[in-house]
Amino acid sequence: MPRTTVAPRATDRLAFPILWFGQFAAVAGLTVVVPLLPFYLAGLGLPDYEVAWWTAVSLAAPAIAQLVTAPLWGMVGDRYGHKAMVVRAHAGLAVAVGLMALADTPGEFLACRLVQGACGGVVGATATYASTLAAPNRRGRALGSLFGATSAGSLLGPLAGSLLVGRFGFGALFGSVAALLLVAALLALSTLPRRTSRRTRPFEAYGQLRLRKVIGQIVSDPRSRALVLAGMLGQASVFSLVVVFAPQVEGITTSMSSAIVWVGALQAITWAAALVGGPWWGRRNDRRAAWTSFAIAAAACALAVALQGLPTSPEFLVPLRIVQGFSFAALAQSVMHVVCHVAPEQACGAALGTTNGLLDVGQVWGPLLGALAVGLLPPSLTFAAIGVLLLTAAGLAALGTSRRQTHSSPGGFSRPSLV
Repeated sequence: MPRTTVAPRATDRLAFPILWFGQFAAVAGLTVVVPLLPFYLAGLGLPDYEVAWWTAVSLAAPAIAQLVTAPLWGMVGDRYGHKAMVVRAHAGLAVAVGLMALADTPGEFLACRLVQGACGGVVGATATYASTLAAPNRRGRALGSLFGATSAGSLLGPLAGSLLVGRFGFGALFGSVAALLLVAALLALSTLPRRTSRRTRPFEAYGQLRLRKVIGQIVSDPRSRALVLAGMLGQASVFSLVVVFAPQVEGITTSMSSAIVWVGALQAITWAAALVGGPWWGRRNDRRAAWTSFAIAAAACALAVALQGLPTSPEFLVPLRIVQGFSFAALAQSVMHVVCHVAPEQACGAALGTTNGLLDVGQVWGPLLGALAVGLLPPSLTFAAIGVLLLTAAGLAALGTSRRQTHSSPGGFSRPSLV
């Protein structure tokens, strides 16, 4: 039976700006510290030879916790409504970041990062909510717009970190970020309409769909299987780059203070390009196969990253970071786009939560791989190795182009049925 078209309510029209602001606040708050994490940990008293490994572990910690909790939070959202998960994610992240302001040792900071992963997950929660709000033929635009919020937050976060940390300290900055996230949680609680699946049949009518069945449907489809694996490699590549990039910039600049400014500026340039790329790739995914977008973007990103080990002056990194940022904007949203179409709609939260957790596997071992590469390889080969990982991801995504079929829904997909 065809679905009746209903005019969007005023609360629905307000939902996307609220989601955009919340995701922007979360990403901006977290990216204040991520590119400067090696410097922050060194300031906690770590010796130089331990900084790379503590950086890797601190980057991986939220992903380890989220790998376990994200699918479970997704199932709770499918059962009780996705609005609650948006509010929970912002409030949980506010608590975690507030605790970071009190951390005095690397171990305490690591514990806060674990809380962040277990109680946060803003990106996955907002993506799930947006996917239930947007029409299927505009889902790519919705996800691309949210990635624009990620890019905008990542653009301003490093700038704020580079310019303000030296003046106010990390503790005060973490406290301010926690307050901003609390505001985002209150806005979501008071403004967002309650959203569940677009289907009107209750969740119980499907026999309490188990998580393993959702995972099975994602894995059984060759397109989503290939793209999730490619996304994991893409995440691993980007997070391994975080470990090696700051030392590389420090090596081609004149001082630590100059390196801090350049790291922040180059991160900002990267995310400015991603801010433009996110909506562009989203619109493309509504018209063409998302796995093709991923393959093209990952290949371009691989070339840009591989060349970053060669410049002897930070100015020459600028065009490479622009290409990297614009291309990277396609990766995660393309994976989510495919999973949204492949997974059963009434289990969208569980499917996207599972996918988000799987993507975070790359965040776990990527930094460890980067730390290992720093100790074994010269800078030029380290960046080349990361480029090879991204090129492999492009190859995996390209496998989807050989599995194109005739489908009935937008983007070349037909949604599976559970009954």
